[in-house]
Amino acid sequence: MKRCKVLKALLVFLLIMLPAAALAELAGPVVSTNDLEKNLTAPNVVVLDVRKLEDYKAGHIPGAVNVPYGSWAIKKGELLNELPPIDDLAETVGNAGIDKDSLVVIVGKTDKVPDQFDMTRVAWTLKYLGVPNVAILSGGQNQWVKESKPVSQDMVRAKAKAFKPSLNAGLIVNKAYVMEKLGKATLVDTRAPAFYEGKEKLAFVPKPGRIKGAVNLPVGALFTPEGLYKDKAALAGLAEKAAGNDLSREVILYCDTGKTCTSWALILADMLGYKDVKIYDGSTMEWLADPAAPSEP
Repeated sequence: MKRCKVLKALLVFLLIMLPAAALAELAGPVVSTNDLEKNLTAPNVVVLDVRKLEDYKAGHIPGAVNVPYGSWAIKKGELLNELPPIDDLAETVGNAGIDKDSLVVIVGKTDKVPDQFDMTRVAWTLKYLGVPNVAILSGGQNQWVKESKPVSQDMVRAKAKAFKPSLNAGLIVNKAYVMEKLGKATLVDTRAPAFYEGKEKLAFVPKPGRIKGAVNLPVGALFTPEGLYKDKAALAGLAEKAAGNDLSREVILYCDTGKTCTSWALILADMLGYKDVKIYDGSTMEWLADPAAPSEP
């Protein structure tokens, strides 16, 4: 009888500790393939594959649910990568089996550097909606396959949950807000140096240049030659050189459309401890179209 009670107590302890262990190993913003593989069946873990449906069908991480990137970011007017209506996002989140207790690991493809940021934009959107425990898989599906980890072709239908957003409105700001913060907050341009310096631009950006007073912290600097995220010490050094070491100072990041800048936003906020990190959703696509918006060079 005494042994039975001990075994029951041990079982209860393990049931309590398993979610905590998963939370520790999968704590955001970046997790490894090995840590994800060990915790695929842990309670509350949701693997969210944001690739196109045809890519998902061809092979995905076992148990992953598929919600393609186009459900998370849309075109509004001329602007790309804008937030869909909140009600639509809430339905998307709930239908994916996600609630505020979920530990979400987002998986995308990394064929090209820009592909990396589907994952980070979705992660930042989930944080904006009030899902606190969000991470991305370093190297994405490509790294998972490269390491010969298990792949499934089974279509996974999540058990839908009721999800009510609790917006962290300060995570995403508009042009008027950035105007008010010029000279007050640290503005971080996360584009490649040639774009920051006004030597190059993308076709859909109205003109070369940057927001006046911005510093440069390129997204390309996040990754090793193998396409994985650099370690915390390396990223901290890069961030401090650009954004300073005052973790309480407001930091507003931008890029061309408000997508790629979410990568550094996640690192600053969830890995390096910066307390007040925002992204400017319209970014240079919107800012440089306005003659009244201060820009340089």
